[in-house]
Amino acid sequence: MSTDVEKQNAARAAVDLIEDGMIVGLGSGSTSLIFVRMLGERVKNGLKIKGVPTSDETAMVAREVGIELISLDQEVHPDLDVDGADEVDSNLNMIKGGGGKLLREKIVAFAAKEVIIMVDSTKLVEKLGKFTVPVEIVPFSQPIVEIAIEDIGGKPVLRKAKDGSTYITDEKNHILDCDFGLIDDAESLARKLSNTPGVVEHGLFIDLADLVLVGENDGVRQII
Repeated sequence: MSTDVEKQNAARAAVDLIEDGMIVGLGSGSTSLIFVRMLGERVKNGLKIKGVPTSDETAMVAREVGIELISLDQEVHPDLDVDGADEVDSNLNMIKGGGGKLLREKIVAFAAKEVIIMVDSTKLVEKLGKFTVPVEIVPFSQPIVEIAIEDIGGKPVLRKAKDGSTYITDEKNHILDCDFGLIDDAESLARKLSNTPGVVEHGLFIDLADLVLVGENDGVRQII
């Protein structure tokens, strides 16, 4: 089974849901970039849409394929937000942020009228937590946030870039990748993280997804 094929199938199914005149949140990550490139082909063939990118990388790819971009400060609410995920459980709760773009991803998802998530079949889990929870923090707060995360059962590790330097987000923050083990109560953990001073945002996306498109080798399965 090829995850690349599954990602392409999920992205293609999402592209088919885009209608003329829509404002579309453009997610980040490998599957989302496949979606953006496929969507660009429809734009070249006459589809008229506007996109709200969730990262600098997504914005760059969207411009390359001819998608007109707008921002949330133009008082827009995307008709659809289309994004990927690192894990999705049976309640459609998610862990996102493996690519470091969780802050803008959550803002656009919150603003959108409907959120569609594209994943390959390996991203479906019974319980969240095999993937670490990314926590975006103000750099000044790191020592205090690390202690707070340890106090609620997590093991935080400062994310590094490929060159070994500290990873810097698009908003100039740092990320702690936090191992909580399998998470029994994702909603409670999300509240505790959100209530921690110095935490800008975290990768637990609770009650945000409306539809999950699961790519499979021979098609797509929908989970609502």
